Amino acid sequence: MTAYIFKRLLLIIPTLFLILLTNFIIVQTAPGGPVEQAIERAKFGAPGLGHVGESSGEVGKLAQSNQALYLGARGLSPEIIQQIKVQYGFDQSATERFWMMIKQYASLNFGTSFFKDKPVIQLIIDKLPVTISLGLWSTLLIYAVSIPLGIKKALGHGGQFDQWTALLLVVGNAIPMFIFAILLIVFFAGGSYLHWFPLQGLMSENFDQLSFFGQIRDYLWHMTLPLIAMTIGGFAAVTYLVKFSFVEELSKPYVLTARAKGLTMGRVLYRHIFQNAMLVLIARLPETLLGIVLTGNLLIEIVFNLDGIGLLGFEAIQQRDYPVIFGILFIYTLVQLLLRLMSDLLYRWIDPRIDFNQRGIQ
Repeated sequence: MTAYIFKRLLLIIPTLFLILLTNFIIVQTAPGGPVEQAIERAKFGAPGLGHVGESSGEVGKLAQSNQALYLGARGLSPEIIQQIKVQYGFDQSATERFWMMIKQYASLNFGTSFFKDKPVIQLIIDKLPVTISLGLWSTLLIYAVSIPLGIKKALGHGGQFDQWTALLLVVGNAIPMFIFAILLIVFFAGGSYLHWFPLQGLMSENFDQLSFFGQIRDYLWHMTLPLIAMTIGGFAAVTYLVKFSFVEELSKPYVLTARAKGLTMGRVLYRHIFQNAMLVLIARLPETLLGIVLTGNLLIEIVFNLDGIGLLGFEAIQQRDYPVIFGILFIYTLVQLLLRLMSDLLYRWIDPRIDFNQRGIQ
């Protein structure tokens, strides 16, 4: 097993390299890069390109200090354009920029945001608590709902309960998560009906003045609608996985043998079937968790204006803030690869009979 772990860790390096190379090529070919946006801002004397209230200020200072070089309707002078390119590193070729990025990433230096004047790693750390809170709580709730629901559907496969809840799963699986978020806002956050929950944000303005329990209550109050939306939007797929995993195990000969020996269904279920069926869930945990954190969080953070990594990445893509884009991509890819390795280790821990080396799994 040690050799397998070492081999998987070594494979992380070329995997990260190829993913970064592919996305670097794709992003570089997209129109409207940071230089073009900075030039447009400089033409109109705008202070920066960041979020409202945030700006680098460099382009604005550059334009103000070179007013004599500005040519009015004909645009910026070549000198200012060249200075903007130097500022963002675009005076070098794409190959040079890529290798420089790889060297920086080898030392976990993700550079500085083009438009926020902060190191990328600091931006990610600042946004991390919101994203982790949403991801972990929603994953916990999804599994808390899906596992018992999927088991009950498997035990009553084809019965009335299975048929009635099938409609619920179809709706949950078919409607995008952000639609549920919008509906919750309309009905419960002052959209058109009730105003039971806050419209946006993760805490109230007077959060610092609240007591410890008051802060917990305020936090949960703000998290209620985002978590409900993420749970409704994500539980269907996991429930299907649980159900069919247990249905498959229930039809195997060892279950009939155990029942013939006089064991109760409950004992067979939780002593034998549960262990085998849960292997599939463990294998899917990295994809489920990352799907929730990356895709789910992105949409929920936008709808509820939650300042997390998803919203940060969305703004970076809009602004072509390459250091932030590649920094988030690198971290998400690394975490995904490590979670996949962790799922394999959990596989082995739950079922010691599994040997990845003998099976030739890479």
